[in-house]
Amino acid sequence: MAELQPSFDAAKYKNAQREQWNKDGAAWRRWNPVLDRWYGEATRQMLDLARIRPGQRILDVAAGAGEPAVSAAERVGPSGHVLATDISEGIVELARQVARERGLEQVETRAMDGEQLDLPDASFDAVLCRLGLMYMPHPVTALSEWRRVLRAGGRVAVAVFSTPERNSWGAIPASIIRRRAQLPPPVPGQPGPFSLGAPGVLEGLFRQAGFADAEIRAVPVPHRATSATEYVRVAREAFGGFNAMMAHLPAEERESVWNEVEGAMRSFESPGGFEVPGECLVAAATK
Repeated sequence: MAELQPSFDAAKYKNAQREQWNKDGAAWRRWNPVLDRWYGEATRQMLDLARIRPGQRILDVAAGAGEPAVSAAERVGPSGHVLATDISEGIVELARQVARERGLEQVETRAMDGEQLDLPDASFDAVLCRLGLMYMPHPVTALSEWRRVLRAGGRVAVAVFSTPERNSWGAIPASIIRRRAQLPPPVPGQPGPFSLGAPGVLEGLFRQAGFADAEIRAVPVPHRATSATEYVRVAREAFGGFNAMMAHLPAEERESVWNEVEGAMRSFESPGGFEVPGECLVAAATK
């Protein structure tokens, strides 16, 4: 994996991520039923690969508004424990609310940087991270920290998006926004939705962080909606990264960009509704 270049400011990036999710977290929770339909199978396979059992202690990094922490809590049961962490104080509070609404007292939440865990060594049976690792500036640092807090034989399981070619749901809007906002190409090594999706990248990261026996599965995650209009509504509200890419544009121009995105996404409409391709890589390894 390429080293981060000096033009990429990791600290500034993390602050922007925290602010973005503090602002957009409520929308992510509001669309949770839709997002769970899209990513539910990847979540289930990730929990399977983590080999989660009743009574275990689980750490969920970049937990967002409660998944996969809630699903993990249901698997470990009342005798287990799940710590849900996220860099955003606002969104981790939403995760706490979701867990309480479901009566899952075994879920604890804390705001925490996934690359710098304020946690003791060898204190968890499994570490989970769904759609978070690819947004971390130093993924090997993150994985090394996760390995540190795992007990011997513990499992790490992650889900990331694969390549842009297999994820039209995001690649098409991103390319339109990048062109309209006149953004330069991503800096090599810069975090982003498809930064860890190329063949061999995840295996290499696990190896560098000291993990063994990596297993990786490609899982289809088609993004379905009633129409392109509904899909764009979800994207506008829940995928804060798109808005961040064009935050410098006037409001009228941003609206025009979204109209162009919606027009492009109409090619995925059919009499049966809307479906645009997506693919996750679900991966796990052992300490």
